[in-house]
Amino acid sequence: MSNPDWLNEIRWTADGLIPVIAQQAETGKILMFAWMNSESLQLTVQEGYAVYWSRSRNKLWRKGEESGHRQKVVALFMDCDEDVLLLKIEQEGGIACHTGRESCFYRQLIDEQWHAVEPVLKNPDAIYKKHE
Repeated sequence: MSNPDWLNEIRWTADGLIPVIAQQAETGKILMFAWMNSESLQLTVQEGYAVYWSRSRNKLWRKGEESGHRQKVVALFMDCDEDVLLLKIEQEGGIACHTGRESCFYRQLIDEQWHAVEPVLKNPDAIYKKHE
């Protein structure tokens, strides 16, 4: 993939990535954080759905490819330092987290202990097929 000019304005990390925040467009709720590389960002723009770079799997990750919980991109923003992206999205299925919750940010520090403050909407075992 050749790089369009707008990609050259991004300040990529040394390993060619940029942090991305996914926010529910309608409510403003932060749903998740992930990484993109140049290819995943271009695919996101072309396809209209979030495509991330999985650092743990070292490959492209189309959000929802397994769970069906895709993220339709409504708008894409870059911060003032040109080193963070914000995706305003419509979360299909209402679940962004692999734990079956709406948001990956479901743990809150209360009295110096982490507490899960959001319910599991769907059991992850029912969302993801077991790979053997």
